[in-house]
Amino acid sequence: MNERLAKLRRLMEERHMDAYLIPTSDFHESEYVGEYFKCRRFITGFTGSAGTAVVTAKEAGLWTDGRYFVQAAGELAGSGFTLQKMDEEGVPTVEEYLAKVMPQGGVLGFDGRVVNSQLGEAIKEELEHKNVTFSCEEDLVGRIWEDRPEMSKEPVWILDEKYAGQPAAEKIAGLRKDMKEARATVHVLTTLDDIVWLLNIRGNDIPFNPVVLSYVAVTEKDLYLFIHEETLNGQVREYLEGLKVTVRPYEEIYGFVKSLREERVLLESSRVNYSIKNSLDKSNKIIDQMNPTVMAKAVKNPVEIENERRAHIKDGVAMTKFIYWLKKNIGTKDMTEISVSDYLEELRRQQEGNLGLSFNTISAYGENAAMCHYSATRESNKVLKPEGLYLIDSGGQYYEGTTDVTRTVALGPVTDEEREHFTLVAMSMLRLGHAKFLYGCRGLSLDYIARQPMWERGLNYNHGTGHGVGYLLNVHERPNGIRYKMVPERMDSAVIEEGMICSDEPGIYIEGSHGIRTENLIVCRKGQKNEYGQFMEFEYLTFVPIDLDALDVGLMEKRDVEYLNEYHRQVYEKISPYLTDEERQWLKEATREV
Repeated sequence: MNERLAKLRRLMEERHMDAYLIPTSDFHESEYVGEYFKCRRFITGFTGSAGTAVVTAKEAGLWTDGRYFVQAAGELAGSGFTLQKMDEEGVPTVEEYLAKVMPQGGVLGFDGRVVNSQLGEAIKEELEHKNVTFSCEEDLVGRIWEDRPEMSKEPVWILDEKYAGQPAAEKIAGLRKDMKEARATVHVLTTLDDIVWLLNIRGNDIPFNPVVLSYVAVTEKDLYLFIHEETLNGQVREYLEGLKVTVRPYEEIYGFVKSLREERVLLESSRVNYSIKNSLDKSNKIIDQMNPTVMAKAVKNPVEIENERRAHIKDGVAMTKFIYWLKKNIGTKDMTEISVSDYLEELRRQQEGNLGLSFNTISAYGENAAMCHYSATRESNKVLKPEGLYLIDSGGQYYEGTTDVTRTVALGPVTDEEREHFTLVAMSMLRLGHAKFLYGCRGLSLDYIARQPMWERGLNYNHGTGHGVGYLLNVHERPNGIRYKMVPERMDSAVIEEGMICSDEPGIYIEGSHGIRTENLIVCRKGQKNEYGQFMEFEYLTFVPIDLDALDVGLMEKRDVEYLNEYHRQVYEKISPYLTDEERQWLKEATREV
């Protein structure tokens, strides 16, 4: 890492750059990125999914959020980078730091294709008083990354309407209607999940996210798809022609944008990269708002919801078989964090219609689970023993949808503190899942339902309670989320609409000791309507037993016990038909009334 840092600084010096910015991003502002785009990981050694690096001649910092503080501290040791804990007292933002360290008339370097327009403009405004200029035409990390992987160009495939629930032609017509309402003549769409949703196509250009590296530009009559053309077979080309889609080479998006004159261009600055927006001629009027596809995609149609129910039964079967196997064999078979995670993946892949995982599995035993986004490596891989708590956060991609579930399992005796924390987390998850609320509520209104049992005891968890989930798409999806404070850049505080899918995942993490999280996916639906308005409620999609061996029923209120027993009745009813006799008997005991 130190050698790479030295090489980067030499290039910066040659180009008279005073600082260089390296975000975690691809050209599309994707949350997770393919191997080609992992420049921040290459230069810092930090493997987490979120973070921004800044390098100057004398200093180097890595900004990341609370999910990764413990992990980043370990991985950055000796790298030359200092951990900057975002949102902690006394820690400057990236913009504030640059305003402090940049000299008058200095030069800030970055690759304009991987910095979003909103961030670029915010930095420019913060540095305006110092008359700083940007040098954003060159990828300096790419110049020193000698064995850099190739950019992904996986085959594109068509998602059948029996899974999508709506033809692409209707989605495109709906988008044009939204453009008309916004008085836009051109819409530049760069977010990959929105593009594949719009066209009912899928691919494999980002691990776990079935998306396709591409851009789309839509006018009143034309739709241009900028894509690596070798990813399209004859069937897909014919399908796109039927939708009147004009295919162009992936890199031509910049030439297209530069050619626009006197258009009203709809784009989302926080998702469109700096180079694209900066390429627009000044004669164009920019309409900066959230992509219309975001809300349309988040509200799942009836076919998608019914398919999701089916996907979650399959996933629940795999997870239940896994917990049964784990409980039965702990202490008699050699088990590690990685080996048991691999076994669960095997069980998922045995399910009909499974297309792989929806994210990198978090398999964490003991104190490793205190890092809520821990990823086991050969160095950290713990041996599982018949004692303490084991946490598994995992999900699958199916033709019928995307799953995401977390369970914490007692592998043997647990401490009183672990039992208390496990019970509080289960209570929190179940209370949110049973919430009733008036239409118009956002996640900000609902988060306290989950946190109340913990806050009453002076406990908390340093992440949101819930995120939106895509349909055979990204496991984290805007615009719905559940958190107690606004995080503007996440853009996940929308009104909770019928058909939106959220995760419900409270947790407790005690550094050096244990971590606990229990997570179900929930779909919003309409409840009672009366003189006060339309009430909303949630339906569980996830059906996997909650480990009674780690529970302290004495801590629970009567309603918590009723919620748990009701949930476990559903788990047994829905999952038991797909199990062996031995597994079914175990599940009956595992879901007994308490």
